[in-house]
Amino acid sequence: MDKYPIEVKVNGRDYKFEVEPDVRLVDLLRNRLHLLGTKEGCGKGECGACTVIMDGKSVTSCLVLAVQANGSEILTVEGLGGEEALHPLQQAFIQHGAVQCGFCSPGMLMSAKYLLDTNPNPTRDEIRAGISGNMCRCTGYKKIIDAIEAVARREAGE
Repeated sequence: MDKYPIEVKVNGRDYKFEVEPDVRLVDLLRNRLHLLGTKEGCGKGECGACTVIMDGKSVTSCLVLAVQANGSEILTVEGLGGEEALHPLQQAFIQHGAVQCGFCSPGMLMSAKYLLDTNPNPTRDEIRAGISGNMCRCTGYKKIIDAIEAVARREAGE
């Protein structure tokens, strides 16, 4: 099978790869870059576990071919917090008990980041809609919504 050259920026670092045309972005991130925070749950774009931000938009990386990401800038959960401190969303998830088994957390955090990037002061209903593409089987969503709302309030100075 032919391979295609691609260039991507992931979490601020530039990478060049040669990939087969059927390699998905989730596989590139996990298998080639060893960024294991991006999870594959369903492989059909329905659970949100593989959510990343690509060129400023929230995408389910199981539905994006790596060749489609050529020239893109990608942010994964590993790119959220720095070496010095957690991202405010990560800290809020811990403080509000929004993390239980943790499988959905990376995708949920990325959807929450995208939501707050595009709507810095969302209502609870807007938060619910913003994470509606992410499935969680443990928390019942209330603690997740509380955590996202707390970050929005803090950013708004409330």
